[in-house]
Amino acid sequence: MMELPDLVAGGLAAGTLSALALGGGLLRLRRQQARQRAEIATLRTQLEGSVRAFTAEVEHLADRRVPAAARQVAHPHVAEPGPLQPLTTGTPLGIALENVVLALQSEVAAQRTRVDAAAQAGMRGATREIQAALYRLQDALRGLQQRYDDPELAQTLFRLDHENEQSLRRAQVTAVVCGAWVGLAREESHLVDAVTGGQARLAGYHRVQVHNHLETGTALVSHAVEPVAIIVAELLDNALRHSAPDTDVVVSLEHVHHGVCVTIDDAGLGMTRDERDRAQRLVAGDDLILLTDLGDPPRMGLAAIGRLTRQFDLGVDVSSASPYGGVRAVLRVDSHLLSRLDPADRPPAASAPRTTRKATADRPAPSHAYGTESGVPEAAPGHHEPSDTDGLPQRRRRTPAAAPEESPAQRPAHSPARRPEEAAAALGALQSGTAAARAAAENAGPDGHRDTPADRTGETDHTDHTDDIDIDIEGEAAR
Repeated sequence: MMELPDLVAGGLAAGTLSALALGGGLLRLRRQQARQRAEIATLRTQLEGSVRAFTAEVEHLADRRVPAAARQVAHPHVAEPGPLQPLTTGTPLGIALENVVLALQSEVAAQRTRVDAAAQAGMRGATREIQAALYRLQDALRGLQQRYDDPELAQTLFRLDHENEQSLRRAQVTAVVCGAWVGLAREESHLVDAVTGGQARLAGYHRVQVHNHLETGTALVSHAVEPVAIIVAELLDNALRHSAPDTDVVVSLEHVHHGVCVTIDDAGLGMTRDERDRAQRLVAGDDLILLTDLGDPPRMGLAAIGRLTRQFDLGVDVSSASPYGGVRAVLRVDSHLLSRLDPADRPPAASAPRTTRKATADRPAPSHAYGTESGVPEAAPGHHEPSDTDGLPQRRRRTPAAAPEESPAQRPAHSPARRPEEAAAALGALQSGTAAARAAAENAGPDGHRDTPADRTGETDHTDHTDDIDIDIEGEAAR
């Protein structure tokens, strides 16, 4: 049996040991808590840095990247800035931010397309009303041209009609760019007539020189006539606008392996590489055409060409320079859009330039001599009919006793083209002569003719000495 002092000493020893153990544990716990507090502070500092970096990245996205991405939809040459921290590239955060930019661009492009489609629909309706009004004005002007005889008034009406034709061309081009149909359905026509028809719609038509090297009778199918005329008019308009007013624009019509090419050369300033590339993209018709991409005010000529080339399977190239330092534009019309017209039945317009190509043996030149028709007497011996030198029929006088006609050697092969002013004067002269004849008829005697010295002597001359009057209205034929 242990004594009390021994028990007390053992208890004190055990308590001391327990206190020592508890104190060591508390010390270790305090050290561990200190380390944890330090780690927490470090993590809090890192988190705050990450939050600040993420906030700065989002602010950079909103302030710089999003506006640049939106501008890049309309202007691909605008550079989009990258992330603020290059280290985020390829990380989940960087990928997420890039997806935001791509989604924004996709939505902006879709909205631009929808808004532009609505604008084009409204523009189509407006141009339809404008075209209808201009067509009514054109009919009224041509009615006035036929009603009045004053040469000065006729010349003024011709000028107004030509100005109205230019307004019609602009309205038609606007409608085509906005997705409307070309507006006119024509029958098959000579290709040279389509080219000169496009030329006649321009203010500087007199500066255009057309060289026709096509075979006689080369024509366009009906649905290609108006598109070709529109394209030629717009290419010529660009050539005339961007070249000096004292220079000419040269047009050549040539046969190629796959069809026909209309080549237009101007002596202007030309285009830079970027301008040439953009023009080629527009006339090719491969890209989506938006009104907001055409400038202010919008320049719709090349855009209209692009619409027509895509719709009617035509080809236009503006990527090369002309020999005169300007731009060369080439319109290619493939064989499936070509046809042939018999010049004897449907000759080209009188104002159209005659072809330089001679008739081949298997395709002889048509003959328009009227003296060999049935019911018409043969020419008297020694009298030679005028030769058909320009592919058009030559008119004959009604009385053999009239003044002798010019010989083929004396008559020029090609009559010079008249200006609209000269054509108006010729029309006025014809109308003045008609009015004078009517006045003479009103002053005739009871027997239906004036008293002449021959009547008073009992001799009456019943010979009709009135000659045919040939008038070629160049402006109307060119249309």
